[in-house]
Amino acid sequence: MTLLDQSLGALARSIPGATQVFHEHKLDFCCGGKHSLREAAEQRGIDAQQIADRLEAIQAEVVGEGRDWRAATAADLIAYILYRFHERHREQLPELIRLAQRVEQVHGDRADCPIGLADHLILMRQELESHMEKEEQVLFPALSQGYIAELQGPLEVMRHEHDQHGEALVTLEALTHDITLPRGACNTWRALYLGLSALREDLMEHIHLENNILFEGLNREPALAGAGHG
Repeated sequence: MTLLDQSLGALARSIPGATQVFHEHKLDFCCGGKHSLREAAEQRGIDAQQIADRLEAIQAEVVGEGRDWRAATAADLIAYILYRFHERHREQLPELIRLAQRVEQVHGDRADCPIGLADHLILMRQELESHMEKEEQVLFPALSQGYIAELQGPLEVMRHEHDQHGEALVTLEALTHDITLPRGACNTWRALYLGLSALREDLMEHIHLENNILFEGLNREPALAGAGHG
């Protein structure tokens, strides 16, 4: 079955980020979640194939995940981190905040509703934005140019902030019972938790690549340490 023939609800449950696309095009994946993408797009007079292409592109973003980054140059690894994680986090968090706010507004009277999740995600977004800006404006350009010895202090600051991001994930898990859906969860709730799972996986991989490959490798891997000059 092609994406065009799958229901909006099924797509929202299976593709992290699909709800953002649907929201942009005003496609109702909640009450109208049983309609196929083709049907829903036709009802709104928009190009269903264009939306399907965007969803396929989101699915394809995992290409390159299996690469052995220990053999890469610092510049190549930094470029990958910027594209795969910095850009992705900036797409993920606004939509997750919107979904969390919606779930709290509609289901706030339920004991299993993750009250406080939206506020926590807003804080996570602020802290991640600040962290990524430091890397983009100062740390990564210096690393790419080979200024390693001078950056031991800033690297420790980045590691400390990574620890704080990890603590934020622990709080997120506590608020959502380890991102476990309750019985009878609506499509919005399902899409929220699917997106939270993707955020957790992405953020952990992001921190791993920086702490354990990029930062560690600068002092011991010839490929990483010597690459920035090219």
